[in-house]
Amino acid sequence: MKAVFMGTPEFASVILKALCESDHEVELVVTQPDRARDRGKKIQITPVKETALSYGIPVIQPEKIKTDERTIEILEKTDPDIIVVAAYGQILPQRVLDIPRFGCVNVHASLLPELRGASPIQRAIARGDEKSGVTIMKMAAGLDTGDIITQEETDISGLTGGQLHDILADMGAGLLVKTLSLIEEGRAVYRPQDENKATYAGLISKKDGKIDFTRPPEEVERMIRAYDPWPGSFCFMGDETIKIWKAHVIDRPAQRPSGEILAVSEKSIEISCGGKVLAADEIQAPGKKRLRADEYIRGRSVKPGDILR
Repeated sequence: MKAVFMGTPEFASVILKALCESDHEVELVVTQPDRARDRGKKIQITPVKETALSYGIPVIQPEKIKTDERTIEILEKTDPDIIVVAAYGQILPQRVLDIPRFGCVNVHASLLPELRGASPIQRAIARGDEKSGVTIMKMAAGLDTGDIITQEETDISGLTGGQLHDILADMGAGLLVKTLSLIEEGRAVYRPQDENKATYAGLISKKDGKIDFTRPPEEVERMIRAYDPWPGSFCFMGDETIKIWKAHVIDRPAQRPSGEILAVSEKSIEISCGGKVLAADEIQAPGKKRLRADEYIRGRSVKPGDILR
């Protein structure tokens, strides 16, 4: 099939590569505009644009596709059989959804109707799900509301957000190629979503990584894994902002204020958290690399009674 691909981050780039290596033809790629990132404020092209250029595929980058008449006219002129969308970052207007003869399909990183929205990977880990997966759906006007075509699930126990991202990107790439064949051959089955089971995963920001030590330590540990590598889970030690990248729960009561350091050992820093103990195993100081707890405390004055907030 002749395809147009729409996507922006690394997750979408993995899927675009698989599409380019398949029997389908990618005629055009649509991605978000290049933007300044990180402290240097240097303009960086999107991962999807980088992949598209490596395959010699034309790229367009509308600021707002809903109101960009030129982009919509280009899509209409391209006349694709299908539009594939993966983490594009903009809602498509009905006029675009109506262009391809097979419609638009989306690769979504959850088992819909669970966790519609922008951050399904982090939310699945943070809320303690045992399973996640990918869904290929036919797009409709709502947010991730279209009919399900195919799904594939995986166990996510103990994974970080980064690990699950990579697993689901590869899984989604393979499932997309199989699903496009089903669509082209007329063998695809479209299943409406159960609206009664729908949940949402809203956009995550950096401030969401602030650790609340009054919460149960199991919840905090899941959050730390979910927000690795972005936005990271942080707290304050004195005037210093530190990030905790790895932790485990010690199931014993802590009769001290939440956030108080209970013990410092070669293996971890034990913290009062939600009435029990959270042990921080990997920590990062500002401008430094991630360190094991024993490396972090070497040369630092970290002692029981200190407060993390």
